[in-house]
Amino acid sequence: MFQRFAALLLLAAALAGPAQAQQQPQTDLQRTKLSVGLYTIDAQVAQTPRQREIGLMFRKEMPQAEGMIFVFDQPATQCFWMRNTLLPLTAAFVADDGRIVNLVDMQPMTENSHCSEEPVRFVLEMNQGWFAKKNIKKGAKLGGELFAASKR
Repeated sequence: MFQRFAALLLLAAALAGPAQAQQQPQTDLQRTKLSVGLYTIDAQVAQTPRQREIGLMFRKEMPQAEGMIFVFDQPATQCFWMRNTLLPLTAAFVADDGRIVNLVDMQPMTENSHCSEEPVRFVLEMNQGWFAKKNIKKGAKLGGELFAASKR
């Protein structure tokens, strides 16, 4: 009887472990420097399907000059939502040449779909209002190694 109880406790702990791990923000991703106008962005790079799926979920804060850039293999209409995302964000949908195709403000903890206006491979998420405060609009160009690599 005790062995069964101990086995059930171990099983419950093993099942709870992954659930707890999924509730943690990912803050250890590779980083890249991006630029737009006079401004520099320290961006985490989400490039695997799992990294893109988690994105900025569970983050309680993010420095103003920091963001996350999502990198996809092929240009496509990219759509994002804010499930389990605690911060209000703005998504910049970005073409291969670094041009911002469109900007969309997204509210925390919602499942509304926010999509690119044309096929893109990159989506940069920043704290909501960052682009507006810097007067960065649709058509502005981002610079950085990611966009240089896309031209090859």
